Amino acid sequence: MDDNRLRFRSMSVLWSAFLMAAVLEMLVFALVDPENLRWFGGDTLDLSPRAVYTLAFFVFWAVIAVGAALAVLLCSRPDAEAADAGAR
Repeated sequence: MDDNRLRFRSMSVLWSAFLMAAVLEMLVFALVDPENLRWFGGDTLDLSPRAVYTLAFFVFWAVIAVGAALAVLLCSRPDAEAADAGAR
């Protein structure tokens, strides 16, 4: 796979994951107050609400990006990529 195609696929995955992580962040924190979160029923988190929002966003982004990358990988056709490599 050439560098431009890889860059395009990577940015497609990361940008769509970024947008969906933002939507999921809004949905989750419309229902959940970050100050009331607890560690598995124990003590409350010792983080500011902004830190909880930030950490949650990056976790959402990473999980969605992995899912999107797997979808792109599974939808790619290895025979077409092999033909592209053989044509050079």
